[in-house]
Amino acid sequence: MNRRGFLTAAGGIVAAGLAAPALAGTVARQGAPPDCEPFFATHQGGIATAAQTHCYIAALDITSGNRTAVASLLQRWTEASARLTLGLASGQDSGDAIGLSPARLTLTFGFGSGLFIKEDKDRFGLARQRPDAFVDLPHFPGDQLIEAQTGGDLLVQACADDPQVAFHAVRQLIQLAYETAELRWVQSGFIGRFKDKETPRNLMGFKDGTGNPLSSDKQAMDQHIWVGAEAPRWMQGGSYMVVRRSRMALEHWDRMNVGFQEQSFGRQKSSGAPLGKIHENDPLDLEAADKDGNPVIPENSHVRLATAANNDGVRILRRSYSYNDGVNFIAERWPPWHQGMEYDAGLIFVCYQRDPRTGFIAINDKLSRFDMMNQFVTVVGGGMFACPGGVAKGGYIGQALFESA
Repeated sequence: MNRRGFLTAAGGIVAAGLAAPALAGTVARQGAPPDCEPFFATHQGGIATAAQTHCYIAALDITSGNRTAVASLLQRWTEASARLTLGLASGQDSGDAIGLSPARLTLTFGFGSGLFIKEDKDRFGLARQRPDAFVDLPHFPGDQLIEAQTGGDLLVQACADDPQVAFHAVRQLIQLAYETAELRWVQSGFIGRFKDKETPRNLMGFKDGTGNPLSSDKQAMDQHIWVGAEAPRWMQGGSYMVVRRSRMALEHWDRMNVGFQEQSFGRQKSSGAPLGKIHENDPLDLEAADKDGNPVIPENSHVRLATAANNDGVRILRRSYSYNDGVNFIAERWPPWHQGMEYDAGLIFVCYQRDPRTGFIAINDKLSRFDMMNQFVTVVGGGMFACPGGVAKGGYIGQALFESA
C-alpha cells in the first residue's frame, strides 16, 4: 500500500464534502475554541484577519500531471485546514501541537502562474481560466532573485499567535501533498505583540502598515482588495498576493542617525507620524516645505512614493512579517562595519490587492527606481499568487476553478 493509501486507511484523508458532517458534529459537541478563526467564509482567512504574531509560508511545485490528483489534494487540504483551525488533529497528525490551542490559526492558499501555464504547456487545461490581472511579476531594478526561493505552483500561508501551531499546520498539509507536490521554498516570520489595533514595527524600527484600508470598511476593501466580476468566477472574492523576501542591511542601517532614517521613510520613527505632523494617522502634506523651500517629506522618501495620493488613489493591504535566519559569512570586510558576518534578516513583504497591475507592480516600479530605502534592502525571493475566494462548507479550495470546463 502506498503512502496515500495508508493515510486513507488510517482515516486521515477524506473528501471535504464527506467529512463536513463529522466535523460539524465535533464542533457541535465540543464548541469552537475562543481563539479560533473561521475557515469557511466568503473570503479566505489570513488576508483581512487581524495579523497574528507568527507566520509560516510554504511554496510547492506540483509533481503530478493529473488534474484530478491536484483537485484531490485541494480537497484533502480543505478538510485538514477546517480541523486544524479548530485545534483538532488532522489525518496522520505528527502530534507536536497536542495540548496547544488554535492560537487564531488561519490558512491561506494561493495558485502560482505555473498552475495555468508552465514551460509553455497548459498542464491541467486551466490556461483559459487565468485572470487577465494575474500577470507575471516583472524584474524590478535591484532585484537579486534566487531561483530556489522564488515562484511555486501552490502557496500556503499559515498565521497564528503561536509559532509551533503555524509550523505544525503547514507540516500536516505538506504530508498530505506527498506524491502530488513537493516543497520549493519556505519562510517563517514574526511580529511583536503590539497592543490591539497598534501598527507593528519592522526590524528597522518603523511602523509597517500605516495607511492600510480598514478590514471593516467594506467599500474600501471591495474597491481595492477583493477581486470582483472582472475576473473568472473562481477568483471572485479572492485577492492577489505578492510575497517579497526583502533582506535588510541592518549593519548599515544601524549606523545611520535617526534623522536620516526618518528622511528615508518620510515618517517619524517614534510616533509613526508623517514628517511635519504629530499623529501616525495624520494625512501626509505633500506640499509642505521647510524654510529653504525643500519638501518636508523628501521627494524620494518611501512614504511619498508609495502613498495612494501619488499612485492614482490605488491602495494595497500590507500584511508583512519580519524574519531572522541567522548570519551569512562575508568574504570582504568592507565597508569597515563588516566583521566577517552579517545578519540574514529582513522583511517578508506581503500585500494583497484587487489588481496587481495597478497595485503592487505600478507602485513598486516607482519605488524600485527612486526609493531612498533601496540602499538598505535587497529582494532575493518570493512571487505572486492568486488567492481564490473563500470556501463554503461542503466545498473545497479552488473548486470552481477545477470544476470549470
